[in-house]
Amino acid sequence: MKTAFVGLGVMGFPMAGHLTRAGHEVGVFNRSPEKARRWSELFGGRACSTLAEAAADVELLALCVGDDDDVRAVVEATLEALAPGAVIVDHTTTSASVAREMAERAAATGRFFIDAPVSGGQAGAESGQLSIMCGGPNEAFVRVVSVIGAYAKSVKLMGGSGSGQLTKMANQICIAGIVQGLSESLHFVRRSGLDPEAVLEAISKGAAQSWQMENRWGTMAQGQFNFGFAVDWMLKDLGLVLDEAARNGSNLEMTSLIRDFYVDVRGMGGGRWDTSSLVARLEKPSDA
Repeated sequence: MKTAFVGLGVMGFPMAGHLTRAGHEVGVFNRSPEKARRWSELFGGRACSTLAEAAADVELLALCVGDDDDVRAVVEATLEALAPGAVIVDHTTTSASVAREMAERAAATGRFFIDAPVSGGQAGAESGQLSIMCGGPNEAFVRVVSVIGAYAKSVKLMGGSGSGQLTKMANQICIAGIVQGLSESLHFVRRSGLDPEAVLEAISKGAAQSWQMENRWGTMAQGQFNFGFAVDWMLKDLGLVLDEAARNGSNLEMTSLIRDFYVDVRGMGGGRWDTSSLVARLEKPSDA
């Protein structure tokens, strides 16, 4: 399939690479042209100088950018250049409302928009093992599911437009709660004089087991917080969650509290630390 990928950050760069490895014709665009040129040298696709060039006659346009306004800007610049009936697949984590808005705009031109946020982080993008949760029309989904499957272990249509973003919000609620629980547990272990590694061995195969425990407990214990998904990004995501909760009447007391904890971490200079750094606010140097 003739495809294009917009946004070559820590996620988009390897995701677009999986498309070329799967045999698709791929053009890429990034706001910093050097990154697009480097991607082209590594994977062999086309580095495009404008969004319109990247989108010209493309059947599938995937994007992974920053926020709602970035998505609007990309759709505005590419929609009319796409092939008739083309599908836009948006991997950005955004509000559900902008997903519905973009779906309406695409439909008005005879094209389709699928909101398709991902979970799995940089490691999942590099290994092609992301989980993708989609919202949009089934007729468009069935056309692109095998294509975006090049960088996924799971791709599921959750419902109409916006459903993918709502599912990603549920995902972030779970992650925030699990990481806070791990942080408090690790803090408790240290204050109790236990060996964190021995505790991990004892509890990680029982009911407390989670991906976060298996992959982050050890690095949290060592004060290492450079593993991808940043506090600044989680704060953006939890802001989207709480905005949606205000609209639908959800009671998210824990999520609201943990959002404030991440604000504390950012205030400690940890805006670019990964989300497991919640433990840092409990283990400040003055507490050592």
